[in-house]
Amino acid sequence: MSEAPRKSKISASRRLNLKTKLLKMAAVMLEKEKEQKQLDRDAALQERVPPLQLSGLSLQDLQTLCKDLHQKIDVVDDERYDIEAKVVKNEKEIENLSLKIFELKGKMKRHALKRVKISADAMLGALLGAKVKESVDFKANLKTVKKEEEKKEEVTDWRKNVEAMSGMEGRKKLFDAGQ
Repeated sequence: MSEAPRKSKISASRRLNLKTKLLKMAAVMLEKEKEQKQLDRDAALQERVPPLQLSGLSLQDLQTLCKDLHQKIDVVDDERYDIEAKVVKNEKEIENLSLKIFELKGKMKRHALKRVKISADAMLGALLGAKVKESVDFKANLKTVKKEEEKKEEVTDWRKNVEAMSGMEGRKKLFDAGQ
């Protein structure tokens, strides 16, 4: 029994209406998620980096503050670089291990080849490039086999045959042919 495609129980207009409502809800949820991420980021920055009180500081104090901030930035950049290097190393290791697992399973993915209709001239042009200027007729290069035809007696007019065989010459020919 072949399974026929099932008809949908929902009409096309109802399906379209539901799809548009889902897309609107997804857009609203995405916007809320962006706002929440921004709030979380701001809260994390407020927690880690207190606001600077620059008013009332002398020039010497500002210079020491800048030096301290530069040292903190250098430390953070070093940590960020180390973490990025670890992440890249781990991603390569994960990729290599997943390839090994794939090979061990033995399920190599073979893509189905597409059937391409191409003429002999186009194939030669693709293989040899611009070298081939003339079209090649493959059938012309094939060997021809000649069949030996059985020798058939020529069908001639019987009256001429009778006239040729009459008389002594004709009998001599029949006698010679019989020997």
